[in-house]
This record gives sequence, structure tokens and C-alpha cells, in this order.
Amino acid sequence: MENKSLFIEFMGDSPVIRVLDYLLTERELDFSMTDLANNARIGRATLYRIWDNLIKNEIIFHTRDIGKARLFKLNAKNPKIKKLIEIHDMLTLEELKKHRKLEKECVIS
Repeated sequence: MENKSLFIEFMGDSPVIRVLDYLLTERELDFSMTDLANNARIGRATLYRIWDNLIKNEIIFHTRDIGKARLFKLNAKNPKIKKLIEIHDMLTLEELKKHRKLEKECVIS
């Protein structure tokens, strides 16, 4: 059984959410389409199917070319993406606080 991220559990599991989850987690990096599909754990054909919407909605943007590979990155300047970053970070922070509380309880016990 595959562990789902907090973001996927919160937003639902779909190819777009998987891509967003990965891009939000690694938001400072840029990726080729192949790397993005592999790391988001979706098929390349699926990524190609949703690609135009990712570009059209300014979720990702082209950063540079390395050889024949075109690299893309999360568009953190997009107001909608800024909100998703807030949600992603809030979920992560809540989980860390929960784990810290559990660790303190184990130490006290």
C-alpha cells in the first residue's frame, strides 16, 4: 500500500493533485516532463493529457533547456498557487506539531 501525502489526503488523489503535491514539495527545483511524471508517480501519457491545462492556468512555466530537455517549475507567483503553498505548508506544520506532541508524550511516559 502506498503512503499518500497529507496534501493528497486533503485534496484527493488525482493526476493533477499528484503533480501539484510534488511541485509544492520541491518548489525550488525545475523538472523535465519525464522527471515530473516519474516523481509524481503518474504515467507520461497522463501528464501529456493534463499538460496544456498546467501551462494555460499558469501553474508551471518553462525555466530553461538542457540539451533536448525542457525544464519547468511551479509558478509560485500565481496567486492561486500561493494559496496552495499556504495549505501545503499548513498541513505539513500541523503534522510536525502532532509528531512532536506524540514524541513528548512518549518521553514523559
